[in-house]
Amino acid sequence: MVLRDWLEGLGYELVQGSLDREVTEVVYDSRKVVSGAVFVCMAGTRVDSHGFVPQVLKAGARVLVTERGIEGEMARSGLSPEELADVTVLRTEDGRRALALLSAARFGYPAKKMITIGVTGTKGKTTTTHMIKAILEAAGKKVGMIGTTGIVIGDTVTPTMNTTPESWQLHQAFSQMAKSGCQYMIMEVSSQGIKMHRVDGITFDYGIFTNISPDHIGPDEHADFEEYLYYKSRILNMCKVGLVNANDSHFKAVVRNASCAIHTYSVLEEGEGVPDADFTASNIRYVSRPDFVGTEFDVKGRYEMDVRLGIPGLFNVDNALAAVSICSFLNLSKERISHALEHVRVNGRMEIVHTSARCTVLVDYAHNAVSMESLLSTLRQYHPKRLVVVFGCGGNRSKERRYSMGEIGGRLADLSIVTADNSRFEKVEDIIADIRGSIEKTGGVFIEIPDRREAIEYSITHARPGDMVAVIGKGHEDYQEINGVRYHFLDREVIEEVVNRLGDEA
Repeated sequence: MVLRDWLEGLGYELVQGSLDREVTEVVYDSRKVVSGAVFVCMAGTRVDSHGFVPQVLKAGARVLVTERGIEGEMARSGLSPEELADVTVLRTEDGRRALALLSAARFGYPAKKMITIGVTGTKGKTTTTHMIKAILEAAGKKVGMIGTTGIVIGDTVTPTMNTTPESWQLHQAFSQMAKSGCQYMIMEVSSQGIKMHRVDGITFDYGIFTNISPDHIGPDEHADFEEYLYYKSRILNMCKVGLVNANDSHFKAVVRNASCAIHTYSVLEEGEGVPDADFTASNIRYVSRPDFVGTEFDVKGRYEMDVRLGIPGLFNVDNALAAVSICSFLNLSKERISHALEHVRVNGRMEIVHTSARCTVLVDYAHNAVSMESLLSTLRQYHPKRLVVVFGCGGNRSKERRYSMGEIGGRLADLSIVTADNSRFEKVEDIIADIRGSIEKTGGVFIEIPDRREAIEYSITHARPGDMVAVIGKGHEDYQEINGVRYHFLDREVIEEVVNRLGDEA
């Protein structure tokens, strides 16, 4: 390819060299430079890659995209004056934005070859994307997905470092999806992904805003809630059609500067909600039987149907309503939507692993006080004989989390089984001792089983008819971290092993 062909939409100044030279790749990691590569320099909070200019020039890069002057770095490369004169240098305001636009061009704008759906929000991104994927696949569509669980193309899952990966990795994934025949691409769009320009240059066909509450605020994330809200709501300037939760208390601020067509959805419960939203869910019923645990509700408004959702909880009605609303624009049959939502499973998110007359056992990622309280309060709505929670807390993290989770377990569960999580470099016994103190203050019933496998087994083998057991804290994680080493451990697998061993007794 010729460099000039990769510069669409990129504001830049040509400092030296030619735009008509052959280029082969876009690189932002100096260790991956090859001959003919375009190297994008970025001044990050920890590393300023302008400092790697000497190395990348020696490695064969002859096009540099920079945020500042690099004359000194070029001089230290050891190249001759003639070789330096042959280097093309472009200066731009933001290297991360440049990387996103160059990456899109390098892969031939693959996102444009699919129908794209972006989902953002403090909570619900993962579950909503999985629900949409399940519905589309039930309708016979081929779907690619990017988010917390990684990059998913067919049966292939590639782990990623971030919920929203770096822009080059995104467009590489889009390209693989398009080549494999994906008609749809669904992705979780994090506020950090927007702030760091990872999704610049992408126009989603549909954008979903699930909700917002204070989160991800700190030195390496967002300065304050206002900044967090600003970047979250930016998705409504990056899509053609936006779907927004009208129940969110920040709704007006979220849509204030939207440039897309806006549609709304609202869950109506106990007289609360926005009844004139475009899509509503009402008449919500909590269902718990030996063969099914979930919710049933009616969708009204621009689209009408009855839904049976195989994941418990009111907040999952929110997620399902968002999924139904988006899929109504895609002209998918109600029968396919119904079937998909009745059987949908999201790894580690209110995941029902086993249900029988004896007990229901589920796995959830709840690993802090807010999510734990929400989870246990939700499960109470199913009126279990006993609500049993198996949990621990991660080591080398704030002790306040242990105290608050212990208090919630003691107050909301009939039995807390306190065990290990990712102890990291702390002793499990010390973490359990911190949790113990806060449970004791509530007068709640608890036992301590430090080995997580034994704790899970105890919760099932000692379950009484009608019990509901929640194994929380790790969700989809497939490891336990102990003294810096990660060992394979997946709550779901342990539960299935115990249930299979018990056979009919389970």
